[in-house]
Amino acid sequence: MKNILKNITAWVLGAIVGSLVNMGIIMVSGNVIPLPEGIDPSDMAHLVANFHLFKPINFLMPFLAHALGTLVGAIIATKIAATYKLTFAISIGILFLLGGIKMTISLPAPIWFDITDIGFAYIPMAYLGYRLAK
Repeated sequence: MKNILKNITAWVLGAIVGSLVNMGIIMVSGNVIPLPEGIDPSDMAHLVANFHLFKPINFLMPFLAHALGTLVGAIIATKIAATYKLTFAISIGILFLLGGIKMTISLPAPIWFDITDIGFAYIPMAYLGYRLAK
C-alpha cells in the first residue's frame, strides 16, 4: 500500500510541478523575447489571427516551457516513485505530449515548430529526466 501511495504522489506532483514550470516560463517569455507589436497573448482569437507575425525566435520560449516542464515533471516523478520509475517518467511525458498535441491543433504554428516540439520536447525530455534523476 505504501508503494502505491508513493507512486500516485510521484505522478501527481510530477504533473503539477511540471505544469507550474511550463506556465512560469510562458508567463515570463514575453519579457525575455518580446512578442511582435500589437499581439495580445491573453486573447486566443487575436493570437491565432496574428500568428503569422511571429518570427522563429518567438517559438524558443514555448519550446523551452514544454521541454523544461516535462523534464522537471519527469525528474520529480522518478525521484518520488517507489517502483516503475521509467514508466512514471514517460507517463509524465505522455501527459505533456497530449497537451502539446492539443496546442498544435489550436494554434497555427509553423510545421517546423510542431515537428520540433512534438518530437523533442516531450518523450525525449521525459527519458532524460528519468536518466538525470537516477
